[in-house]
Amino acid sequence: MSGERSALMPDRRGALTALGVMLATGAGLLAMGRTPICKCGTVKLWWGVVQSSENSQHLSDWYSASHLIHGLLFYFFAWLLWRKWKLFGGKPVSWALPIAVAFESFWELLENSPVIIDRYRAVTVSYGYEGDSVINSLSDISFMVFGFWLASKLPPWGSVALAVFLELFTLYFIRDNLTLNVLMLVWPLETVRQWQAGA
Repeated sequence: MSGERSALMPDRRGALTALGVMLATGAGLLAMGRTPICKCGTVKLWWGVVQSSENSQHLSDWYSASHLIHGLLFYFFAWLLWRKWKLFGGKPVSWALPIAVAFESFWELLENSPVIIDRYRAVTVSYGYEGDSVINSLSDISFMVFGFWLASKLPPWGSVALAVFLELFTLYFIRDNLTLNVLMLVWPLETVRQWQAGA
């Protein structure tokens, strides 16, 4: 089983491709007018105040957990597809991670577009959300990569346990997590928004 899991990790070319996609995403975000770093002028390792102008501006925050879960999920889907193709003579899938990075990068570009920023402001408790800094977006992608790598090392139950723990942990401390984030973007519920706001 461990050999099967490692078959999804990239070779040197795959790793360089993933890095290239990340750098291209950073360039795309800069071209969109995103700020390279926090407007406060500093780069912090951690920022823990959700409702503040510095949220999503530094290297890590409460939502880094969601991006790590993205990596666990991307690995799971890649594993399912690879298992199916292997039955027909498939070989190690060194491009699974670059594809995952491409999907995560697409989300970062979309998340920082005016339509999603306005959506966050309209239907979630993130009233003053202005999008991510470029360094935060690249860090988010890196957390996804870390989650993908972790999934290649953990047994399946370990990945599930980690994802559940992170969801419950952030739900308890900030009343938000990946599940609620998706729910409130796609199908916003006023009762959930009031609860998240502490009403």
